[in-house]
Amino acid sequence: MNNKISIFFCVLLMLSGCQDFIDPAIENIQGREDMLERPRLAQGLLINAYLRIPTNGWTFSEMATDDAVSNEPSNAFLNMATGQWASNNNPVNQWTGAQSAIQYLNVMLEDVDSVDFATDEIVNRMFVDRLKGESYGLRALFMYYLLQAHGGMSDGQLLGVPILTESQNVSSDFNLPRNTFEECMTQLRSDAERALELLPLDLGNIGDPSLIPAKYAGAETGQYNRVFGDDALQLVSGRIVRAIIAQASLLAASPAFNPSGDVAKWQEAAEDAAFILNTIGGVSGLAPNGVTWFKNASELNAIGGGINPAEVLWRTSIGSSNNLEQDNYPPTLYGNGLVNPTQNFVDAFPMANGFPIDAQGSGYNPQSPYAGRDPRLGHFVVVNGSTAGPSNTTITTAADGTTNDGLNKVETSTRTGYYLKKLLRQDVNLNPNSTNSQVHMKPRIRYTEIFLIYAEAANEAYGPMGNGGAGYSAYDVIKAIRQRAGIGSSNGDAYLESVKNDQTAMRQLIRNERRLELSFEGFRFWDLRRWDANLTETTQGIIIQNGNHEIMNVENRVYSDHMIYGPVPYSEVLKFSQLKQNTGW
Repeated sequence: MNNKISIFFCVLLMLSGCQDFIDPAIENIQGREDMLERPRLAQGLLINAYLRIPTNGWTFSEMATDDAVSNEPSNAFLNMATGQWASNNNPVNQWTGAQSAIQYLNVMLEDVDSVDFATDEIVNRMFVDRLKGESYGLRALFMYYLLQAHGGMSDGQLLGVPILTESQNVSSDFNLPRNTFEECMTQLRSDAERALELLPLDLGNIGDPSLIPAKYAGAETGQYNRVFGDDALQLVSGRIVRAIIAQASLLAASPAFNPSGDVAKWQEAAEDAAFILNTIGGVSGLAPNGVTWFKNASELNAIGGGINPAEVLWRTSIGSSNNLEQDNYPPTLYGNGLVNPTQNFVDAFPMANGFPIDAQGSGYNPQSPYAGRDPRLGHFVVVNGSTAGPSNTTITTAADGTTNDGLNKVETSTRTGYYLKKLLRQDVNLNPNSTNSQVHMKPRIRYTEIFLIYAEAANEAYGPMGNGGAGYSAYDVIKAIRQRAGIGSSNGDAYLESVKNDQTAMRQLIRNERRLELSFEGFRFWDLRRWDANLTETTQGIIIQNGNHEIMNVENRVYSDHMIYGPVPYSEVLKFSQLKQNTGW
């Protein structure tokens, strides 16, 4: 933890500007007292917290699940999934980054009231409120990440992490026990509520002075917009805080973290999600083009000034790149084919008539497995015979194919018979003679995730058709999501209708829709664990030879039962005797 304090002072130094290289402070060190006179140093604390949000880039933890494998032998998720996950070898560790962020946020919260951000008193009060609101919201977010990655059973008790609401220094006691999971959730909600008191639901310019909160009586729209206006877009807002609450509530209601099956927790999660959905009109607010958000070229190219498309609640900065395509295009498109979706994942897509492929009446043909399938399969996965890339090149993944795209042809070929298509812009050209880049967007939170949180929680709390006062049910949400995907348009989604009064069957359908809709966005790894589901399903692929299709095993998954919870870092347990490890680690 002493390292975190050192980092804090180093960051303050880096943010101090070029002038300090000409006229440095004593010993060239900036301290907390300097922050009080230099607002940009204070804002740098928040910047460092934002930079520690673990969803700034795609990690593809799906390669440690039944949804994908890696074709790179040294890949950390491949090693993790095949038996090398340990408390001292944890690719999904959030402990260090989140605790560092919380340290920055605690310093900010302790000192921000004493910083002068503007000479105008009311503008200064607005800045203080916004920065405090962001800090509380971010502290709730990092608590969520810590609980997701490190919460778990220890000596028969469900524990979270040590709750830190004050900054630590060289005199602090670092040997702290873990608080219970419930205590951590209470702290998370408390931080979120304090953030909501300080932040507007949405940031952005206003033109009507009546929209200015009463606590800023006398302020003009220009003053309000200076602090809460367009320049603050994509910073933490009340809407984002509400989404964080919904995410955390779903985690707390899930079987691994709610072993008693307390229905009240599911109800709370449903209500938290419904609050957000009701601000966009409920089910009618589901974005029509949300399935293909990652390749809606005209929409992506038009994004600017912090504006979000209808599908996206919160996102990172946008920019042109071709890194995803370099990593994941098939070899003939000059890519490295890194992430290989599995047969397990492909089999999760229903038929276009809505029936699972193994259900009676589905019409599935194992020797023509991609015909008549859920249209999302074509958007998300390159199958044998698909077209991909800027010239709509036909990709042959068959084992007897003549190109390097075929099964196990070269190091960059697919190991499963499939390549990743989701997230990639097919108008990216990697040909060395005509390489280009395209605009990509990385959402932190999509509205589809919130709809699926509601569906899962509402089904558990009220049953498939109950709405708990929200005005729509789990059934209504799943029907809308499947209609958007093009499912069941020819038969009124007969499969959905057949399970709409069966909570267990609806649970499985909701989980499957979540698997598909949020695929390759970093959810599957955590979902399997919070559901206390089977982690050891062997990943499979497809061998296509002479037109015949044969399922094959690709990679075993080696997890023990206790691994539904992640470990506390071994280095921390070694240093601090009060810090209990999760059982089994």
